Amino acid sequence: MDNMNDHHMHHEQEEPPHNMMVVGEKSVFLSHLPMFMSPHNFQVILEATFTSGGKSVQEVYTKDRQSNRQTKMYTLEPQESFKLPSLFTPRPPSRSSFKGTVLRGHLERGGEEIAGLANIDVNVKRIVYAQELGQGFNKSDKLSYILFGGGQELFLAHVIAQPPDFDQILSVKIDNPPSDEELSRGVRVTILDRENSASRRIKEKEKIVGQGHVTGAHQFLQLQIQANVEFYFEEGELSSSKMTNGMFTPTSEEKKAGFGN
Repeated sequence: MDNMNDHHMHHEQEEPPHNMMVVGEKSVFLSHLPMFMSPHNFQVILEATFTSGGKSVQEVYTKDRQSNRQTKMYTLEPQESFKLPSLFTPRPPSRSSFKGTVLRGHLERGGEEIAGLANIDVNVKRIVYAQELGQGFNKSDKLSYILFGGGQELFLAHVIAQPPDFDQILSVKIDNPPSDEELSRGVRVTILDRENSASRRIKEKEKIVGQGHVTGAHQFLQLQIQANVEFYFEEGELSSSKMTNGMFTPTSEEKKAGFGN
């Protein structure tokens, strides 16, 4: 009888998997797919490495990505239960790796497992950004992004704050990019002439000027940004903190961008 109670308690404590977007080729970056409800109410971006049996399997992912250019979304499904903040708290964090499976496509919308990337070790190299969402975290009036990556491989992720909001990841080219050292400190990019809405978000192939701010720096950077691929855009799941009939409805902006399926 005691065992059953123990099992029941353990089962209640298990969290649903914290699914993540995967971007990058030279480096691997993971972005948690958040919602405004516990335990998914965190925006987390991290740099990771993929290993299996102690050997790197990153090349398997890179080659698959290079030979499937038409597939924008790659996703990662954790194969074990853990609390998301354990990846970034305390310092050093209580967890630095977890088991996961990489899929080509969206794991909830027909994504395919990639041979050699099932139940691998996902090793957290660095936390790029981690923020609890919702109350107490004020939403910027201006369109605001987190800049991350390294070298020539750079990405913008929209800063998520309070509903209604949206998630977006784009690859970008910047004529005068911040240094890798500045990127490691954290860089926020604000588009001063745009309101913070999904319809005004940076679109593919667009050229735009952004104001960059490195954490701890006093001056601002004037960044000439060329947007390339929109790898991810989600608005419906961040439209509120409540589902309708157990689901969120894709918005017209999502459908227009090809992410509403």
